[in-house]
Amino acid sequence: MNTKSVIQTSGIAFGTSGARGLVVDFTPEVCAAFSIAFVQSIRGEFAFNTVAIAIDNRPSSFDIAKACAAGLKQLKIEVVYYGVVPTPALAYTAMQDNMPCIMVTGSHIPFDRNGLKFYRPDGEITKQDEQAILSTDFNFSELNLADISLPTSDKAKNAYTARYTNLFDSEILAGKRVGIYEHSSAGRDIYKSLFEQLGAEVICLGRSDEFIPIDTEAVSEEDKQRAKEWVRKYHLDMLFSTDGDGDRPLVAGENGEWLRGDILGLLCSQALSIEALATPVSCNTAIELSGSFKAVARTKIGSPYVIEAFSELNKTYARVAGFEANGGYLLSSDLDLKGKVLKALPTRDAVLPALIVAAMGDSIASLLTALPQRFTASSRLKDFATENSNTLIAELSANPNILLAKLGMGGAQLICTTDGLRLSAENGGIVHLRPSGNAPELRCYAESASEKEAIVLVDGALKYVRSRINY
Repeated sequence: MNTKSVIQTSGIAFGTSGARGLVVDFTPEVCAAFSIAFVQSIRGEFAFNTVAIAIDNRPSSFDIAKACAAGLKQLKIEVVYYGVVPTPALAYTAMQDNMPCIMVTGSHIPFDRNGLKFYRPDGEITKQDEQAILSTDFNFSELNLADISLPTSDKAKNAYTARYTNLFDSEILAGKRVGIYEHSSAGRDIYKSLFEQLGAEVICLGRSDEFIPIDTEAVSEEDKQRAKEWVRKYHLDMLFSTDGDGDRPLVAGENGEWLRGDILGLLCSQALSIEALATPVSCNTAIELSGSFKAVARTKIGSPYVIEAFSELNKTYARVAGFEANGGYLLSSDLDLKGKVLKALPTRDAVLPALIVAAMGDSIASLLTALPQRFTASSRLKDFATENSNTLIAELSANPNILLAKLGMGGAQLICTTDGLRLSAENGGIVHLRPSGNAPELRCYAESASEKEAIVLVDGALKYVRSRINY
């Protein structure tokens, strides 16, 4: 078998972050081909003989990990297996050990799908690295899964916990009541202990034996209501959760309202005295309006694009970070925090922004009132073919005022095609349409001077889409 031909015919493709596809298409040969191609693509840059692997809680993830390990065995590569841990826990530990790693996760996408995320010894791969994997041409033999044993090491779990318990005073969250919405998150066996070691009183909630694909950019009405009920019932100061692989946070304050991920990232960046940010075009313009940063680089959506932007920012600024609208926080620089060093972690992390905001002392509500009052909303149309999304966006790009007129926004003031179509209107509102990079979905984002208006814009835009395309 050949890595390039197996991958080309697999139906698995790189999305905004990692290779994603249907579980049925992640055959053992496909998993092995991706793993072998990844290792071969970076062997010229790094010296290593071990690769770390971890998984999320999807039922298919362990078998995929075994197939990856079987492929690596043919290269005489040893595998250290960290079991079910958050993606940032795996990435952080592997970076400290100067080794590559592979995370088996479909993150927030539907249950019938899964994925692979790849990390070099120096961090998450870029889009150029993805192309190198796809173009690697290497022959491998039939797999022998029966010979693969993956004993679990707790090293990643312990190292990730220590990253934060060693950084903060052990009582920094004393007096705080924190709810942990565990569901099926890969980090659910870590978070309770971590928050308790920092002084918080923790209430664990909503643990599930079935995998739940929580999307932090499209929180369900059920989860919105559940948050309000839990905060009220348990008198919580903060409610914390993540997506499936623990790299995108969900944080609610004293009123039970989930914070938008970009607002959480903004608060975290201000508290860390970040000088320069890289963030996708979909994030709230309150970032620039806050006046908190010397530079803000706007990118396409996806952590690889944010990471690519770091290279230029790092040349000028000493404290560089980034975040996405989903809340995943990427730290490009080592930071000195009151004499303690927080090591860079250039991949999405859910825990850092949650802990920083929880430790700021003020109520979350008061922190929000100090920000420029710009509000965002987002939603999606599921099972929406990518070709339909591309056709729609092409038509609207040619005449954007049609959509804006339907939404009562006036004419287009700024048209951005960095990623999909983002329209800034004369009335100050923003509407952004783009195909998902991970699943057949159309994403819609909106921004306005009020939360209600942002929601109205999203609903109106998607209603217009439905009227244009047979959905």
